[in-house]
Amino acid sequence: MRLVAVSPGISWVEVPEADLRVLCGCPADSVKHLIKRGLIVETEQNGVSFETGPNAILLSDVSLQNGAFCNLSEFPILQMLYRQGMIIPGHPNCRGRKPLILGSAQQVDAQLEYVMRGNYGLLSVEEMVEAGVPPEIAQEWMRMKLRFAFGAIRPPRDLLDTCIVGDGLSLLPGGVTVRRTALNVFEFAYQGETVTVDLNLGCGRTYQTPYHLGYHDLERGYFTIVHSGEGDGWDAERAAISTIMMVQGKVYLIDAGPNIHASLRALGIGVQEVAGIFHTHCHDDHFCGLTTLFRADHRIKYFAVPPVRASVAKKLAALTGVDEDSFGAYFDVCDLTLGAWNEIEGFEVLPLFSPHPVENSVFHFRTPWEGGYRTYAHLADIVSLDVLGQMVDDDESHHGISSALFEQVRADYLIPADIKKLDIGGGLIHGSAEDFSEDRSGKIVLAHTALPLTRAQKRIGSGAPFGTVDVLIPSHPESRLSTARDTLRAYFPGVPGHQILSLLNHPVVTINPETILLREGAHCEAIHLVLTGLVEVIESENDGSAILSAGALVGESYALSGEPSRETFRALSFVRALRIPAALYCTFVERNQMTRRITRLAELRDFFTHTWLFGESLSNLTQVRLAEASTFTSLDDGQPLDPRHRDELFLVRAGSLARYSDDGNLIDRAGPGDPFNESEVLFGCTSAGHLRAEGTTELLSVPGALVREIPVARWKLLELHQRRMRLFPLSVEGERS
Repeated sequence: MRLVAVSPGISWVEVPEADLRVLCGCPADSVKHLIKRGLIVETEQNGVSFETGPNAILLSDVSLQNGAFCNLSEFPILQMLYRQGMIIPGHPNCRGRKPLILGSAQQVDAQLEYVMRGNYGLLSVEEMVEAGVPPEIAQEWMRMKLRFAFGAIRPPRDLLDTCIVGDGLSLLPGGVTVRRTALNVFEFAYQGETVTVDLNLGCGRTYQTPYHLGYHDLERGYFTIVHSGEGDGWDAERAAISTIMMVQGKVYLIDAGPNIHASLRALGIGVQEVAGIFHTHCHDDHFCGLTTLFRADHRIKYFAVPPVRASVAKKLAALTGVDEDSFGAYFDVCDLTLGAWNEIEGFEVLPLFSPHPVENSVFHFRTPWEGGYRTYAHLADIVSLDVLGQMVDDDESHHGISSALFEQVRADYLIPADIKKLDIGGGLIHGSAEDFSEDRSGKIVLAHTALPLTRAQKRIGSGAPFGTVDVLIPSHPESRLSTARDTLRAYFPGVPGHQILSLLNHPVVTINPETILLREGAHCEAIHLVLTGLVEVIESENDGSAILSAGALVGESYALSGEPSRETFRALSFVRALRIPAALYCTFVERNQMTRRITRLAELRDFFTHTWLFGESLSNLTQVRLAEASTFTSLDDGQPLDPRHRDELFLVRAGSLARYSDDGNLIDRAGPGDPFNESEVLFGCTSAGHLRAEGTTELLSVPGALVREIPVARWKLLELHQRRMRLFPLSVEGERS
């Protein structure tokens, strides 16, 4: 047996004699990790070139770890079926064996539904009509969908084999066995030999990115296009196709593919700076980064046409196990009208129908400038006109598309723009650069391919390495100070504007990545109000770390107390910050008789920053709302706590709480910073067991309604709930609205 630790949360188990190769854990970009480790390589047999790779996938016992999806089998399954050739008739690797999915019954069932949605999106005319598609259009889309699907919507079990890993031994092909020894820990055995796989991520660890993105210092224009990915789901060296738009100082994403958190960090963008996302469709290389956007302290606007939004919500529900109606709890849903210009704040967007196996649209964006418009077009996941032309059939009883729809799509492809990014991935469901040889756009960017551009393609369009910028309309630097002014006015309500100006009248500094702003043990000489970028908070006595972003006041509590810093503050990206002398800041607070209020808020915000639940992606103002709404409770040693029917989230401020079963056995323990009562807050149901203080214990209580308004808190509590459900199952119907 061969065991390879591929990456945190990903392992490889190989038993050559049994012809078994298991990908253990399949988070985002797991195929790219296997390519980088040489576990997927090109080979040839009987004159046919194809890839090697896994033929089985072991699922994580939990669907989420540290906020990220654990089980994203879509691309590994596609790699097995098509790039290895397991489903291609006549292929030397097509020997009647199907990809094998193994794991708990709950996770296997979830994956089957998720794969179904990833393959087909909405499954019927009825689902399309329910999503707002007119019946006659839904009929035509279904004709097209069935042509892409070779005539039938096939259930995943037609393509996959499954194996439930329960409490005992499970038998795999070739006589290999697997059993679970603990949550997310598995033992494989074969002929007396064993290997153990641990799919748990450590505290504060994340799934790694297979490619290096570096650091980029962005100038944020009035209308700016930042190229954040030009590869595809197979390109091990580049991020998948995506774009970040900056309009009037606001940040918008177009799609959220794998490892979007790493892309944002490399570009110095905090997730709470994201105003909205425009979503084309639900394939994983455009979809699975959505969990990053759940890690904001506000509901990010979600822009899509209704059928795309519906297919995304159904796929997300399959992965998370929560009702699809909960989609609106994490996003501010803004449905777009297909084929019309939709007005957003400061610009307009035109979504156009794009033929694809799942519901899909392309986007054109424009904003007024100098008597006209500046425009950007994003054509992700289009189909070549050659392939589309072969689907034309005006007989409505046949699968395909009408000639009128074909002509409309061809005309839409060639709508000119100042900058146009397009998919040239080829094959049956991607585009061709040659279709745009006569395009009159000012600049064409070729993307969604893992292959180098050919000479012919280079004559048509440009490349765009990660982090390159196209400025359509420049801006002026005063916009940074307006952000600082708004933050300070909200933090110091009622303070006259001329006094706020005394804080603003200081330099905006650029801090290089990995630079220390304030070292542990040092006194704070200047407070940094973060305007853009990310700052890491590191404690010597704690393995975890917190992340501060735009709106944070670095060093405030130490400036007010005069005490040396108990942690180190270090730039994670290029950071721009307003540098305010500590002495001036303290005088300002004292002069406005806010010392008591600001000191209390600073202490509580410091506590929140060092908790797992609130230690990232919370703006200064959100922390203030939490602090002002929180109340304290003290418990004596051994005193019980009954949180039943209390819509409050509790955090241990000092001491600890122990949870015991009805027969007196210890289930788990909550120490300083740990949250509990998440089941009541999320689902309105009470966790099992009895809570008792261990020593004198101080609790901080936060209203559940406030917690539910914070997507990152809601998302983390869902993960915590799922883990605790493994200890004491509860009957849960769906999240609170």
